[in-house]
Amino acid sequence: GSEGSSVGVVVTAIRKRYPDADFVYVKKESRSGKGLIDLIFCKPFKLATSSMILMDNEFLPLAYIRIRKGVKVVQLWHGTGTIKKFGHDINDGALLKTVEKADMRITHLIVNSDYTASLYAKVFGVDDDKVYITGIPRTDVLFNNLSVEHNREMFYNKYLRLKEKRIILYAPTFRDDEEDSPRIKLDLDRVCEAIGDDSVLALRLHPHVAAMYDERELERYGGKVINLSSYEDANTLLSVSDILITDYSSIIFEYIVFNRPIIFYAYDLPDYLDNGRGFYEEYKNYVPGVVARDTDEVIAAVNGEDTMAGKRDKFLSHAYNYTDGRSTERLINLLFGGTDETAGKE
Repeated sequence: GSEGSSVGVVVTAIRKRYPDADFVYVKKESRSGKGLIDLIFCKPFKLATSSMILMDNEFLPLAYIRIRKGVKVVQLWHGTGTIKKFGHDINDGALLKTVEKADMRITHLIVNSDYTASLYAKVFGVDDDKVYITGIPRTDVLFNNLSVEHNREMFYNKYLRLKEKRIILYAPTFRDDEEDSPRIKLDLDRVCEAIGDDSVLALRLHPHVAAMYDERELERYGGKVINLSSYEDANTLLSVSDILITDYSSIIFEYIVFNRPIIFYAYDLPDYLDNGRGFYEEYKNYVPGVVARDTDEVIAAVNGEDTMAGKRDKFLSHAYNYTDGRSTERLINLLFGGTDETAGKE
């Protein structure tokens, strides 16, 4: 996992406690060329002889690898929470069978709250006694004020002119039909007219769509629209944004920590309900913000009064059992023994 991922955070914490620990990495890049040979012949041996396996995604080879008794298989999952259905709820046929077989190996499913505990147990098909509510390690940084402040400073050093601006971040989910016409469905001209000179619209888009909004394309908005899609640290972008506009993305589970307005621009909601993956909750009631169907409604919400603070509070307590930034510590104590080994047991 990358540094900011839960796997990266946990690896750093383990190294701190056990400097001699030996780590073997299996990444997406391992699935072709030389990496594939390594994955088929060398990695299974290393996995089979490991004392612990850390994952933040589905790892299908687990379905076929013999694992020693007593090995801890820890699923950290990359999403803090979810609106959309995933895992066993969207797979079928041979893929579902393989996923189920791989997930049977999980000994520790790590989650953020009571709500995600019962939901993820079902989605991964694991027993309740394998689900642990320690909190998700990669969310700790959101509650670390020094770290957030440091990252904000780094951001403003790079984008000095944004320091005094109200930053409105638009981060939509990628849709499959955007392969053919990679354009966002927000009228940028209208938004620029409506937001005033103290504001800027920042875009965080899927690479496929982001390529359509280079500097030349955005010149005509006179600096009011900026493409920040390639800015690596998503959490920092969230921390500098005064308003988030999104739709079905799990990014809201991180942004909710900052208690700032979220606008849900769900222009294709009926279609998404019919042809998309579907949701775990009734969308409009569940999301902690205004639901907008077109650019006009987005503008009205951006310029309107924020009346959703109560709903955001409720959402935060439903998404997080812990807001102390000590989830990694709880998990390490759980896995290796420590001051509070039973912390977070479901």
